[in-house]
Order: sequence, then structure tokens, then C-alpha cells
Amino acid sequence: TRRMVALTQITPESAMPRFMLTDEHWSKLKPIFLQQAIYNKPHLRLMIEGMLYRMRVGCPWRDLPPVFGSWNTIYKRYNAWSASGAFLNIFRALSKETDTEWEFIDGSYIKAHQHSAGAANQDEQGIGLSRGGKTTKIHLAVDAYGLPIAFEITGGEVHDSQAASVLIDQLPESEAIIADKGYDSQAIREQIEAKHAIPVIPRKKNSKVGNQNLDRALYKLRHLVENMFARLKHFRAIATRYDKLKRNFASLVALACAFIWLPM
Repeated sequence: TRRMVALTQITPESAMPRFMLTDEHWSKLKPIFLQQAIYNKPHLRLMIEGMLYRMRVGCPWRDLPPVFGSWNTIYKRYNAWSASGAFLNIFRALSKETDTEWEFIDGSYIKAHQHSAGAANQDEQGIGLSRGGKTTKIHLAVDAYGLPIAFEITGGEVHDSQAASVLIDQLPESEAIIADKGYDSQAIREQIEAKHAIPVIPRKKNSKVGNQNLDRALYKLRHLVENMFARLKHFRAIATRYDKLKRNFASLVALACAFIWLPM
């Protein structure tokens, strides 16, 4: 049939996967990888392309196209670099030049696929029950340009205000920290003020103080953190969590954030 003829015409060259790193990106990324004591093997760039491919399409590791090399080797390298904190260090190295005049924080649910269950160790893996079933939550902070500067991973049952303290502690000095009313608590406001920043957080309906002092023009820019969540969820392995280990999923988020910073 016509379909069978078309399939026989597929060659390895025509089935090549789409790569993500340009030469310019690699010239910036390679020195940072080498600073993490990662050996500069001839196939290093191709191995990282394989990790980015899996992040983008959300496929199982063993389904990586052979052009990237042995899937098992790529997974072992990813797991080892994740354990050493290399991906988080790379993200921090790329995000040094931030505009932190304003900082925006928020959280977003990530559906946990059934394959993410069953981690071999008994540690808490950042998967919990929420309205959407088993979920993970990314608590994210972005700068005045909407670029990621810090994040935390928790189970989906953890409220934004519970993770706020750890996230805010990571943030550099700024003039204002903007969040929605889910972060409206006196403890969070005092923590922000202790960092010499203004909390731009609307108060809840039952508040006796009201929102007379709320900078509404600045609060309208809170869409910047929502936009960053939308960009992160373009990567299917982040939009749905497949990783069993919390640190491996956190490394994937760090890799995505680092990739977003590359063109900057």
C-alpha cells in the first residue's frame, strides 16, 4: 500500500531527531559543564542533546534514538550528575546576571505519571495527593524579566505558603517580592521585610487591613511567573513527571531553566 511504501522510504538520515543546542549555545554551556568536573569526551555534546531530547518529548530513557548513543550510558551519566548537583550548579552559573529589582513567586502542580511511583529508597520523593490525584509541585521565583532564579520541589499537597519560607531564603536582595493572596500571612510578610523588600501580596477577603497599600500596577506584572511556568511545561517531561527520584526531577527542572537562560 501507499503507507507501506512511504515507510520503506524512511532512512536513518530522514529520521534524525531535532537537536536543541546551537553552536552559540554550546560555546557558552561547554565551559560550565567542564567546571563541574565533567570530562570533555568527544560525544559530550551529543549526550547532553539526548538528555534535552528526553526532557522535550517525555519518552522513557530506553526509547532515546540511537543517534545519541547508548540510552543506558546517557541515563547513568544523568543520574550521576544529578546526584552531584551538577545541573543545579549549571543553572545557578547561567542565572547570575539577573534583574532582581522585582521578584515574583508562585507554585504550579505537575501531574505525576504512574511510572514515577516506586522509588527504591524510602526517602520523601516530592509526590503527594491533591485534588488532581498524585502530583508534584514546583515553587518558582522569577526576576523582573520573568527569567527563573530559584525553585523548590514538593509534593502536590504542600500549600504555596508552606514552601514560601525556603524559596524566599534563596532569593537575592530586591525592592519588592510579588505573590498572590495564597501567600498572605504575617510570617511571610515579615520574612520579606527582613530582606529589605516590600511584600506586594493582596490580603484575603476576611482581612481587616484591606488592600489600600497594595501596588496594583506592580501586582499586574505577576503574569511573568505564570508565563515561565507555561514555558517550562513546553517540555513534556516537566509537564508530566516521570522521574521516580525527586532529585532527578529537580535536576530536569534545573536543566530546563538553564536552557531558557542560554540565549540571554
